[in-house]
Order: sequence, then C-alpha cells, then structure tokens
Amino acid sequence: MSPRHLATARWRLTAAAGALATGLAVAVAQAPAAPAAPAASAAPRVSWQACPQYSDAVLGALGFGDNIAAFRALWARTQCGTLQVPLDYSTPDGRRITIAFTRLPATDQAHRLGSLALNPGGPGGSGYLMPFQLAVPGSPAAGLDTRYDLLGVDLRGIGYSSKLECPPGPRQSQDPTLTQAQARSLYDAQAAANQACVAKDQAFMAQETTANAARDLNQLRIALHQDKLSYLGVSWGTALGAVYRSLFPASVGRMWLDSVMDPAGTIGADAATRAAAAQRDFGRFAAWIAARDSSYGFGTTAAQVSAALLAMSRALDATPVTFTDISQPIDGGLVAGLSTQSSPSWSENAQVLTELRGAKSGTTAPPAVKQLLSTPPPPQPPAGPPEQNNQAAKLALTCNALPASFAAYWQAHQLTVSRYPFGQGGFGPQCAGWPLPVRPWPLRHTAAPLEMSGHRWEVTTPYPWARQMQALIGGILFTVNDDVHADAPAVPDCAAHIVGYFNTGAPGPGQCTGSPLPASPAPGT
Repeated sequence: MSPRHLATARWRLTAAAGALATGLAVAVAQAPAAPAAPAASAAPRVSWQACPQYSDAVLGALGFGDNIAAFRALWARTQCGTLQVPLDYSTPDGRRITIAFTRLPATDQAHRLGSLALNPGGPGGSGYLMPFQLAVPGSPAAGLDTRYDLLGVDLRGIGYSSKLECPPGPRQSQDPTLTQAQARSLYDAQAAANQACVAKDQAFMAQETTANAARDLNQLRIALHQDKLSYLGVSWGTALGAVYRSLFPASVGRMWLDSVMDPAGTIGADAATRAAAAQRDFGRFAAWIAARDSSYGFGTTAAQVSAALLAMSRALDATPVTFTDISQPIDGGLVAGLSTQSSPSWSENAQVLTELRGAKSGTTAPPAVKQLLSTPPPPQPPAGPPEQNNQAAKLALTCNALPASFAAYWQAHQLTVSRYPFGQGGFGPQCAGWPLPVRPWPLRHTAAPLEMSGHRWEVTTPYPWARQMQALIGGILFTVNDDVHADAPAVPDCAAHIVGYFNTGAPGPGQCTGSPLPASPAPGT
C-alpha cells in the first residue's frame, strides 16, 4: 500500500491538497531588475460578475460542513471577477486567456492595508475558495480579513480560469525492488501521457509557467488599482511568491511563504535531502515508540524499535498476510507507510503496527488494522463542485521548470532506496519525456518584504530548502518546530505570528511550536 494513501494530516488548504508538494527542483536563472516581458498593450480591467452558487452538499464536500452558514455569510459579501491577460507576455497583443478570482473585502475598511493574494500550492491547486478556508470562524488565521481584502486566485490553467484537461498518467510504483527495466517502462508510459497532454494545446502548455503566473498576479494588482500586493503561499505557492518578488520587488506589500520549495536543486539532490529527512524522522518516530514501550512493546530504545519495524517490514514483504475480512494482502509497504507519516498520526499508526506483529493469515483483522483498511468508499461527489486541482497545470508548472531524464529519476530512486531503511520505493517520473523547453524560475536577491517559515522536521519540503531560498533571495527565516507540511496557517501559535506580521510588518519571534507531538497512545489502546 502506498504511504500517500495513509496520510492523516488534520488540515488541508484545499479539499485535495494531500499531494500539496511535488518535490520540484529547478535550475535557477537570475531575474532581470525589471519584468522580463513587455507590458500588455492595454491596461488590464476586471470584469465583475455574479459569484457561483454552491449547494450544501458541495460545501460539505469542500470541508465547510460545520461552517455552512458562516461560509454563506462570507460569500454574501464576496466579489467575483475575471481578468483577460496575454497567453504569452512576449506578444501582448496576441492570444488572451482568462484569470478568475474572488475578493473577500476587509471588514475594517477604515484601516485597510491592501490586497492579500493567496495560493495553496500543488502546483495546480485552486485558490478560489482559499480566503474562506482562512476566514471562516474557528480558523486560526481568521484575523487576516480584518485589514486585508483576501484574493482567491485561480491561476492560469486552473479552476474557473482558462485551462486544459488531461487525464492522470500511470500511477507511481511503491516497490523498493523495482528493476531498471520496470522503471523504464513506467517512464516511457508517463512520457507518452505527457506528450499527449501537451499536444492538446502546445501553445497554452508552453506558457503555463511560474513566471507567467506571477505576471498574471501583477496584472491583477494593476487592475485592482493597488500600488502593492501582499501574498501568502504554501508549498509550491512559495515558488510563485519567490518568483513574483524577484520580478516585481517594488510591488510587494508583505509576503509570507510556508514550507518552502527547493530553489536550485536537481532531482538527485532533492532525493538525497528528502531521504535524509525521512531517515531522521523515522528515528524520531522510533524514539517516540520506545518511550512508550509498555504500550507498544517494540523495545526501549530507538535502535531496538527501528530494527523491529524493519524486520517486520521485510517479513511481510516476504510473506504478506491476508485477513478474511480485508480484501488486500498486507505487505511491508504498509509498515513503511505507517512509519513515515507526520507526528499527528503516530499514536494511531503505532497501534496498527502493534497489532500487525505476529498477525496470521486466515484470521480476522485486529481492530485498529480493520479500522484503517476497511474505510468505506467515499460517497459519490455532489454535482457542481469547483475544480480543486488541475492535472495539466500541475504537469506544466512542474515540468516546464525541470530537466528530467530517465537517468536522473533512476539514480534518485536508487539513492533513496539505499539511504532510507524502508526505501519508500517511490518511482514516479512525473516529467518523463517532457517535450517543451525548460524555463527556469527567475529568482534573485531583493530587499522586498519577506518572511519564510520552514518546518524543522518536515520531509515533504525539508528545512534546508528554506535556508537555501533565504540565501538566494533574502528575507527572514521563521522556524516551525514540527514535521507537518504547510500547517503554519492552521496552528494557532503559528497563525498568530502570520496574522501579526501582515498587520504590523514586524517579524516578531523567530519560531513557533506548530503541531505538537501526541503525548500518549490513542484512547482505548
């Protein structure tokens, strides 16, 4: 079973943000002092229109089930608009595309500080409803809409904006014993899917770049008559923010980037950094279990627990267990997946691992195992939900910036398997055979306002990447002392810093606690 299917992170900025980060690594080009492309021939103008309406069923599916009345109150004062921008900024009088956005006006207009654009990452994630996910009562970041108009933008290629539809490519392999020939077959299949996607509209896909998305944001700033634009982005949204700041430093109000992307790596360097982070966090999980040996019985030291879990994984790979009331066989991939999740899930995962020890085929599944693996299928999605993620945009925004040969993917896979005890086994050559030229992120050092938060123990976007980004483009680095990807706006002590920064411009203390470690086994275990 793939570890990604076991994620239990307690908060998502979008309904489908479980795959928020791509591990994108890019070559970096130094940005020019002014925008690299000429301005459009006509001043951009907003076309205001009625906002789409959503049923209670749709709002429930989007995560607003406990706050439908509050959402509707916010939605009633929301303004929805579109903007026409050049597809290719080097030919501003050529083909044009539509950018859709929402604006949630500040509640304190007398002390309004400007507009704050939001991005949930992905890449390919819709930002259209992000203002309401942050402003709804109970959200730790709810204060952001007091003095800022919150802008929820669907970037080019996403949601209500001009876009292209492409089906997902082949699923990545989670088999740590994957052979080079098998990997090559997966690479070739992904390459065929990528080339078919680009062929649907090559001109559009060639211009689906992070730099053009940043230029679109600047056109929105101009159309809204804002001298400066503030910005909050997480995961891949940090790349968008960094590029916007590099291209338009004089137009930045205040900017916060959480879970920062690698600014200048390669596929291999990224694999090495993430494998090291995974190895370290596996050790943290093992130490947490060891401190609770009376509950779990895997050993009293991290080394003993690590050895026991690795042995269990290998034994299940050699002889998978089949329970009579669960359809899929249980192999070592489940152990690996449970051992590599972020800390909010440790208590539940440790209980499942305890029940798997000594499990026999032909019996019913133990209770925690059954609860994990017997989840009923999700209900049929309601009609009319807005798109939350766009596969074609994800591909283009990633692959237009990333050289990705088979050799690079295969070497990264081998490095990860050799350095990480469970191997993780993930081989997903997302940018295989990409037929368009690589266009690096244009990043440069500027003095524009910027605070970045890196998560000290995170694996998805490891902490060293935040330090590397700071060294390249400047700004202040803030530390979140947890291992949860992009959760700073959702954790009260961290969100308070973010809200305070946007309201005052002062960086404040340099760290927050973030999501705390579970203190004990789950109730009833």
